[in-house]
Amino acid sequence: MHKQISMEKGDLNERYDDDGRVKRTGTLISASAHIITAVIGSGVLSLAWCFGQLGWIAGTASLMVFAVITWFTCLLLSDCYRSPDPVTGTRNYNYMQAVKANLGGLEYKVCGIAQYGILIGATIGYTITAGISMAAIERSNCFHKSGHHKGCHTLNNSYLLMFGMIEIVLSQIPNFHKLSLVSIVATIMSFTYATIGIALSIAKIAEEGGQARTSLTGIPVGKDMPSVDKMWTTFSAIGDIAFAYSFCPVLLEIQAYLSLSPLYDTLRSSPPENKVMKKASTVGVSASTLFYMICGTLGYAAFGNQAPGNYLTGFGFYEPFWLIDFGNLCIVIHLLGAYQVYIQPFFAFVENWSMEKWPQNKFITREYPLGKYKINLYRLTWRSGYVILATLVAMIFPFFNSFLGLIGAATFWPLTVYFPIEMYISKAKIEKYSFTWIWMKVLSLACLTVSLVAAAGSIRGLIVSVETFKLFHSVS
Repeated sequence: MHKQISMEKGDLNERYDDDGRVKRTGTLISASAHIITAVIGSGVLSLAWCFGQLGWIAGTASLMVFAVITWFTCLLLSDCYRSPDPVTGTRNYNYMQAVKANLGGLEYKVCGIAQYGILIGATIGYTITAGISMAAIERSNCFHKSGHHKGCHTLNNSYLLMFGMIEIVLSQIPNFHKLSLVSIVATIMSFTYATIGIALSIAKIAEEGGQARTSLTGIPVGKDMPSVDKMWTTFSAIGDIAFAYSFCPVLLEIQAYLSLSPLYDTLRSSPPENKVMKKASTVGVSASTLFYMICGTLGYAAFGNQAPGNYLTGFGFYEPFWLIDFGNLCIVIHLLGAYQVYIQPFFAFVENWSMEKWPQNKFITREYPLGKYKINLYRLTWRSGYVILATLVAMIFPFFNSFLGLIGAATFWPLTVYFPIEMYISKAKIEKYSFTWIWMKVLSLACLTVSLVAAAGSIRGLIVSVETFKLFHSVS
């Protein structure tokens, strides 16, 4: 009898984690793939433009500083998946739960507003970028047939709608646990289009003999660039770089669904989640920074101070047109996956809240079998409605660089810096006014200042873009 019970317990341990949920199947590879999917996104496309505004010195320094800060705070955040002990404590299944467990209710509410607002903004930004890339394929073919002197102007709205329709289908994927294949495909696509951009930049440098005008400080102040405009574009570029590292809001969600959980009653156990996630964060941030640095520096060397805001859609390159088309197609495929990586936590939050609020409502709770899948009418209706609304907003504000900069500025300080540092101070019981406490507070304050000026520059950029857009359409 005792042997039978032991075998039953062993079977349960093989099928379920220590929290009673179905055993997670994630690995270091799948976690790293999710992180790279979230990190290497549309941000890589604007880095040549960022270097054009900042120059060699500030551009390189900004990338490295943001990378180190993001990596450091990710290490802190990985220990917050369980509380109070980072290995044996109670699981926090998302970023907000970690904040609530470590900092309390008020900061939990502020975190919720910040996190979900940023995730929503990121999906809008991805929709904008995907629409631009899809339209760029049509323009690339037009330039190839009609010549580079043609305008080949096209509206993005039909492509935005197409992207939204695909996302409505993908949004029916229930949770992160079912996204592994999507993330791996998206990661491959991100490396592919980044590699295409690198190859095209090298070809352009070789063709022109490195004659593009670059400088240590970026576009010089002068007749074409007043000092005020230089200041604002510099701030906006900093926001774009911050956006390139804005994956911390989904780090704990990735850890919750993909981590390997310890099996306490067996001789051999899996690595603790925090150790696996620290390694995954190191791999993800290192790989992303290497690609960012290569793309930014080679793109700047190829185009100089006139680098376009998006170097695969701004038509710094015209030929070979098929390669540019393929690169933009890879961007679209990647963003289809990245969209889901970012929005799944928000979907889960709304649906869990709804089920707690109306547990007897069958429209919300009932699952209908459809072959191997299950359809929930509430999930189908609300997720589809969200995608439609996000697509409409993207159609109203189709401005790439300024929108990315605003999202990055709004994300970086609260979610990448402030909350991880505050949770670490609370968990580790760092003494107030000690050396560690002081330097962490100084780091947080410095990042707040950077975020504020970047947000100001991006808001101004949006205003200018809207005015220019209206002027263009009134003339045409």
